Amino acid sequence: MVVAEIYVPRAGTDWRAELRHRAISAHEVLLTHRWATGLLGSRVNVGPAMLRYVDATLGCLITAGFTYEQADRAWNALDSHIYGFTIQAINFPLDPAEFASAAEQFLPLVPAETHPHLRTLSGLVIAGSHSGAADFTFGLDLLLDGLAGLLTR
Repeated sequence: MVVAEIYVPRAGTDWRAELRHRAISAHEVLLTHRWATGLLGSRVNVGPAMLRYVDATLGCLITAGFTYEQADRAWNALDSHIYGFTIQAINFPLDPAEFASAAEQFLPLVPAETHPHLRTLSGLVIAGSHSGAADFTFGLDLLLDGLAGLLTR
């Protein structure tokens, strides 16, 4: 039932836009149904919604020019990003609004001599010039860029 709420990509259109839409939709749906991510990654699911979802994803990739092997690896890499990022977002102990105060609190525990980069990054978060918040679409776009590179080779 949860998978039925996720956007199903269409073949024959802009594969990258379709898979991006699919990934963002899946992440949002799984954040809504916080219990579902662990189940999707730990069981064989051959229900009709999952079969449609996976077959459509493969069709989108195959139609775009990926081989079956590349398409298989691509949707698994995308789902790993979705599931991993979603689990991390659900379980992270701080709200992004708390990052600056948490960085300020923990900064004295981070020695500058041994962890200069972490201190600098923490300073950026404290100053408000960097949010420190994880960005789902950053990793997603890296994956999609890498897949696009496969098609040009």
